[in-house]
Amino acid sequence: MPYRRKDSTVWWASYVDASGQRVRRTTGTTDHKEAKALEAKWKLEAFRTGQWGEEPSRTFAELMVPYLKATATKKRSHERDRYLVARLREFFGEHDLRSLSPRDVRAYIEHRQSKHVGPATINRELGLLSAALNWAKRDLEWQLPNPIMGRLLQPPEGRLRWLSRQEADRLIAAARKQSRAKYLVDFLELALHTGMRRGEMLNLEWQRVDLDEGLVYLRGANQKNGKFGSVPLNATAKAALVRRDAFRRENCPSSSWVFAHKDGERVASVKCSFATACATAGIEDFRIHDLRHCCAAWLVQAGVSIRAVAELLRHSDIRVTMRYAHLAPETVRAAVSVLDAESRFGHGADLDKREKEVNALI
Repeated sequence: MPYRRKDSTVWWASYVDASGQRVRRTTGTTDHKEAKALEAKWKLEAFRTGQWGEEPSRTFAELMVPYLKATATKKRSHERDRYLVARLREFFGEHDLRSLSPRDVRAYIEHRQSKHVGPATINRELGLLSAALNWAKRDLEWQLPNPIMGRLLQPPEGRLRWLSRQEADRLIAAARKQSRAKYLVDFLELALHTGMRRGEMLNLEWQRVDLDEGLVYLRGANQKNGKFGSVPLNATAKAALVRRDAFRRENCPSSSWVFAHKDGERVASVKCSFATACATAGIEDFRIHDLRHCCAAWLVQAGVSIRAVAELLRHSDIRVTMRYAHLAPETVRAAVSVLDAESRFGHGADLDKREKEVNALI
């Protein structure tokens, strides 16, 4: 029979599972009849599992609690995962995951779309559930279906916003006018000339800066890809760090943070000062992460290879970098002109004739 513990307001169940072990678990309800029904259900499942090897029911909570514990120290996105679980729980609740079907996946997508949630967010939520299902099958040997695989939404084309050099100069000039955020100019120049992410810069410590070698070192915990790496510094980026070092020596010599306030505490956010600078410079629809796009766009437009840009930005998949390829059409034009050269070698007169005809049409 269900019972109550002194430290709990809900009913608890006690029964012997399929392996012969005593199980005590909360029913999650204060209703005695409902608690009795749940206990009876679990006892029946334990019997059927022990006698016929039938897979017991697995609720969303029973899956996610151990999954979050198992991945707490392994995933940099653990806090975000906890938030995503809360969104998933609203829909799946006590759903028996043994019967999870494509229809449930479609229903969840429609449910989230009705709340005006975008495809990328929905994909992250379902992707977390899919990862948890795969983990349970691999590590816990639970026989659960995964109808999410192959059913995620087509993500929208990624955002690609960058500034011209003139616009960037206006933004930096506007940042210089901010008396309360003197660090913003250095932040902007470091971002524009290295492609580093906001978190990588705001969490940067002096022990990982080598001004002599012109390198910034990133640990696995600092990077999105979870790997060790380094970022080269050009003259502009190095100058920004030299100014930060001078600020530290004058105001907070014991601070370990590159971007610090006068008291040595880390600068936690540049969101407000950045927004003010954009407004002052007359720059609209521009985000902090777009500084990274600027770096990539400028490099590609200057003729730097896509492979080199991918290495600098530390993209794990070069397809991410390829979205900048259209910014250098002359590179592709030069490539196809090689075919003209080859044709000229064997059919020079015919090629010259075709060129004259094309020019006449133009």
